[in-house]
Amino acid sequence: MRLIRAENYKDMSRKAANIISAQIILKPDSVIGLATGASPLGAYEQLVRWYQKGDLDFSGVRTVNLDEYLGLGFQCPQSYRRFMYDHLFSQINTEPSNIHIPSGLATDLEAECRRYDAVLRSLGRIDLQLLGLGCNGHIGFNEPEDEFRKGTHIVHLSDSTRKANSRFFDRMEDVPTGAITMGLFDIVQAERVLMVVSGKEKANALKDAFFGPVTPRIPASILQFHANFTLVADTDALSLL
Repeated sequence: MRLIRAENYKDMSRKAANIISAQIILKPDSVIGLATGASPLGAYEQLVRWYQKGDLDFSGVRTVNLDEYLGLGFQCPQSYRRFMYDHLFSQINTEPSNIHIPSGLATDLEAECRRYDAVLRSLGRIDLQLLGLGCNGHIGFNEPEDEFRKGTHIVHLSDSTRKANSRFFDRMEDVPTGAITMGLFDIVQAERVLMVVSGKEKANALKDAFFGPVTPRIPASILQFHANFTLVADTDALSLL
């Protein structure tokens, strides 16, 4: 594991954006795995600024998103598809055909899981996978379980995950109880994994994930085995180390 210490969220975001931009410059047709939520938002904002300056070209980049809420479509502001278009895709020159996000509206969810796995197979190995870290150690929506889940699957969201995400909804009751998520196989098979972590509320999860035992009860701990894993975390997130 390579650990990069950042002073704060802004510094963390810029350092992460540097790594992502270098990947795109060196390999313009990279397959980039993308995450949603507050953690990667600053990095996306920086990438957009560099694109607008003419420093980056996304036309050949292929993207795969980690997850999506069940029951939320593009018209819902809290859907992850909408998040990605609002904060990244609508502001850069990514080809629409190169954007891949699992559907939370599929009538046959098991078939959608198989479809998304097939998409991932067709693209080959992910070159760079961006991740955040949940307060309970989840990555994507891979929640703590008794075993590591390999492929794309449907998950029941834990109370702690729903509570953490409730800030994006008007009421706790509006937070979906389920999601579709990329499995851990494709995450750990990525050529490079980049995780961004910020804030004291993530300090316990970070310590448990990377300085404790590898266990499916802390899904992120599996990244201890990854040969090319970079953690960019700010001072607050690293405060228990």
